[in-house]
Amino acid sequence: MFDPSREQARAFFIDAWRKYCGRIPCSALEDVALGIVLQHPEYHAVLEDPDALAREYTPEGGRANPFLHLALHLAIEEQLSIDQPPGIRAAFDALAARLADRHEALHRVLECLGETIWRAQRTAAPPDGAAYLECIRHL
Repeated sequence: MFDPSREQARAFFIDAWRKYCGRIPCSALEDVALGIVLQHPEYHAVLEDPDALAREYTPEGGRANPFLHLALHLAIEEQLSIDQPPGIRAAFDALAARLADRHEALHRVLECLGETIWRAQRTAAPPDGAAYLECIRHL
């Protein structure tokens, strides 16, 4: 899944949830995704919605995009597992220790990642890893 379409990314979470509910074995990446999904019970019904692949989640609609949220969580877990950008694991660990709540720390880092992606898209440039780390360190 290096460059999945919107539907493929959504299907990944939906299929992982379906497997979990059906007690079907999952891949290692699906297990990571399920750990994230299980921390977000507010999204379980979305993952069971037959129209979820096509549903639009826009800021104008007033609803957060649950698939974007889950995907950003997954990206952060991957970044932490390989310490990329270098230093993210130490910055995250310091934040999580300060907050005494790993999930809250993840949500705060998620905001930094969202901002970093938005800036990269806006400027048509690669994401700025240094600015991303600086954002995390200032949380």
